[in-house]
Amino acid sequence: MTYTAKLAELGITLPKAAAPVASYVPVVVHGGFAHVSGQLPFVDGQVVKGRLGDDVGVAEGQAAARACGLMIIAQLEAAGLLDQVERIVKLGAFINCTGDFTDQPEVANGASDLMEQVFGDAGKHARAAVGVPALPRGAAVEVDAVIALKA
Repeated sequence: MTYTAKLAELGITLPKAAAPVASYVPVVVHGGFAHVSGQLPFVDGQVVKGRLGDDVGVAEGQAAARACGLMIIAQLEAAGLLDQVERIVKLGAFINCTGDFTDQPEVANGASDLMEQVFGDAGKHARAAVGVPALPRGAAVEVDAVIALKA
């Protein structure tokens, strides 16, 4: 089964791949890997904003991380790479949070769980989940990815 078919089976509709907001490209392929730039959480065309530990709860943060994961997959699709995915190698999750917030791993699970749901065992990956004081456009979460492609 292709990943495109798997998304359909799961009832997942991808958002439109977001255009870069600065001087970078969404996906760079080099050495058999796709490096996907940090993706913000778009829900209904709007960035999910806020700070974990302040005005955003863990469940909302997980949903935002999942939205970032959906945008990563949308970027792969837009680049014609979705069905070439061999393995999700690593995700980097950046969580906009207060200094005393320590549930970054639970928030990042929103993106991680999506990758396993869509890609199965190939979606299991290494990960960093880091708290930061601010993100672009006031986003609650940002996630980037390194993905191995089939030869």
